[in-house]
Amino acid sequence: MLPNPDSPAYHGFPIEDEDDLLTSPEVAALFRVDVKTVSRWAVQGRLPSFRTPGGHRRFPSGEVHALLARSRTPVRG
Repeated sequence: MLPNPDSPAYHGFPIEDEDDLLTSPEVAALFRVDVKTVSRWAVQGRLPSFRTPGGHRRFPSGEVHALLARSRTPVRG
């Protein structure tokens, strides 16, 4: 189910279909962290998300993969 643009939980993500969305466990697996860490990142604003009508978080795939790419970029010093 796609987010309802009239819902207060919707943040205007350009999501074309449900395949563009990831669940908390899927994001956790990509980053190799616990699901609770993903929830904390969402609350802190590090990962954009919205809540489904059932209260579950969904994450835009493009945003997640962009953050993943940035986190894997070596820091030069």
